[in-house]
Amino acid sequence: MDQPLQRPRAGIVGTGGIAHAHAEALKLAGAELVVAVDLDTTRATEFAATTGFAQTAPSLAAAAEAGLDVVAVCTPPSSHASLAIEALSLGLNVVLEKPPALSLRQMRELQDAERASGKHVSCIFQHRFGSPARKLAALQESGALGAALTGFCNTLWFRNQEYFDVPWRGLWDVEGGGPTMGHGIHQFDLLLHLWGPWQEVTAFAGRLARRTETEDVSTAIVRFESGALSTIINSVISPRETSQLRFDYENATVELEHLYGYDDSHWRFTPAPGQEHLASLWADGSPATPSGHPAQYRYIIEAISSGSVPPVTLADAYPTMELAAAIYASAITGKTVRRGDITEGNPFFDRADGRLEPWKLEKSNA
Repeated sequence: MDQPLQRPRAGIVGTGGIAHAHAEALKLAGAELVVAVDLDTTRATEFAATTGFAQTAPSLAAAAEAGLDVVAVCTPPSSHASLAIEALSLGLNVVLEKPPALSLRQMRELQDAERASGKHVSCIFQHRFGSPARKLAALQESGALGAALTGFCNTLWFRNQEYFDVPWRGLWDVEGGGPTMGHGIHQFDLLLHLWGPWQEVTAFAGRLARRTETEDVSTAIVRFESGALSTIINSVISPRETSQLRFDYENATVELEHLYGYDDSHWRFTPAPGQEHLASLWADGSPATPSGHPAQYRYIIEAISSGSVPPVTLADAYPTMELAAAIYASAITGKTVRRGDITEGNPFFDRADGRLEPWKLEKSNA
């Protein structure tokens, strides 16, 4: 176990938009904001002045000289794995923005580097940490809700063509995929977190409305080891934006509708006939915590301070990344994919499109 720390010293690599959410969450969690890292020194200086970081650095190696305990990686996805491995080699704990890697191979490489370093990687899947999701997990674990049966998980967002015209967006090599990997992953991570191991998936995907390498929508049917069935839609071409999850149990339906983050007001609990007493278990008056980076960072910084393992580990995140890979594999090959199918030697282990070049631009945009 790591030696306990009084107040972890934190750095951030990459000072774009999402870095502000990490900075605020680190501050609220009680970390010391030490150094902001960016190749663009002007942007780093402006970010540090705005967020309260004490200094800037042009590289992770230079930042480590400031005596950091944890670094948040907030760069475009293609550099997540390499920067995390570098940080681990420098003796730092790491927080990785989603997706933590571009492929299952990179996830395994990260796990190897983590074991060798003795430090920890925490993956940002913040929807697990809002109080309603934690309450639902506890009720489910207690058996009060009965068996999980069926539901849906929809990320229906809208991104215009200008969004994809940014040079690094919509590229397999940079983002690892489209809305399945980069947008809907937060919602179906919560689904998997609550309903346990998935068993198999059949999916479709396509590029229907945007000029981009990747898909702009995917749909999937997932069977869980428990027997429960759920559909998943990941879209960036839906004008009325919403994020929806529905969990039908034997004894109640639990629904969530929000956009980019939820609080208690976004949830609805409906007992089955004859199970009305369950409503009091849901409306129990417990303290309310919204989802978001602060909710997860509270646990991350507490763990680093106490020398324990912060959530969500690479092992915790692997099933979510594996489902993303399987949705692509099923959509591209036309076959049902089972958990555990995508391993060394499978083309989808190395890259989400399997290097099969689906939806090539010239096919529909010549």
